[in-house]
Amino acid sequence: MRNSLFPKYYFDYKFPKPQYLGAKYLHRAWISQYIPEEVNTVLDAFSGSQSISYMMKQLGKETLTNDFMSFNSHIGKALIENSRVKLNQYDIDVLFSDNCEPKEYNLMELLFADLFFNREEARFLDSFRSNVSRLECEMKQSLAFSIMCRAMTRKVTMGHFAHTKALNYAADPARIKRNKSLIRPLKDLFLDLLPHYNAAIFDNKKHNRSFNENILDLLPKLKGVDLVYFDPPYCNSHADYQSFYHLLETFVEYWKDKEFVNGVKRYEPKRYSGFDKNNEVIQNFKRMFDMSTEIPLWLISYNDRSYPDIITMTEMLESYRNVTIERKIYSVGRGGKGSVAGSSEILFVCKPK
Repeated sequence: MRNSLFPKYYFDYKFPKPQYLGAKYLHRAWISQYIPEEVNTVLDAFSGSQSISYMMKQLGKETLTNDFMSFNSHIGKALIENSRVKLNQYDIDVLFSDNCEPKEYNLMELLFADLFFNREEARFLDSFRSNVSRLECEMKQSLAFSIMCRAMTRKVTMGHFAHTKALNYAADPARIKRNKSLIRPLKDLFLDLLPHYNAAIFDNKKHNRSFNENILDLLPKLKGVDLVYFDPPYCNSHADYQSFYHLLETFVEYWKDKEFVNGVKRYEPKRYSGFDKNNEVIQNFKRMFDMSTEIPLWLISYNDRSYPDIITMTEMLESYRNVTIERKIYSVGRGGKGSVAGSSEILFVCKPK
């Protein structure tokens, strides 16, 4: 049976619902209308939660997914590139084993105990992280990372790590009543999520790949792409994903050579994006579009509160493609300045001249 929301889907599998600022999960059906059936190979250039890449895979497309943040690219490897590998009970026993190198794996306790998690939970994260490399293959490792990162966002109020009130919120009876995950162990949240991630893995008979690069570095390496979907950070809206999700990136990368700053212990220096600062973004949009001239179709998600404004973006795009602007108005806020009630989600549909 096919998903009724997406009647042209080839594969009726369910993407695990994300909790991610700017995620296009709720816009999948809207965006899918503008993907021609004859398109074979698609690139999701700023994949984030991977919900649009997953939709592309469901549509039977050869899907290339990319995100410059490692924890997002692990989701791509686990659910887009991966076609059959799942976590089993033996894997869970390995992951939940004692810390195999406690002197090496103590970063979560040192940085985040008594900030986002109590000390016992922080130690559990260090133990889990120490055991990920013991899994037999890269796909299982990416799946383990993806599920645990999702468990961490479930346990922290607002699902991000740009505030210092996590433990205060977790002690608030009113908040606990609304969200029991605040007081549940990470191990239990992981086990709850596991079957949903395992069930989402499928083979669409295409050579799908997950990349972990800045899109400006990746684009020159790719050939034969029929459609590219750009969902860049919305400058002036919620562009600074590294501040919101620094803990997840620190957990996956397990940095020992970074400085950890501010009350939230965000890593410094940040990875270079090129799309999150006003003084860089226009120049880098032009570079990105110049690199994409051989790709026939472009879809670009945007927001009417972002910089540069819609008129500037349209003028820029019209020098490359014929442009149609589609619009969805947010009737209620979805988190972040770019999705408050009354703002609009924009989709630039760009076709060859």
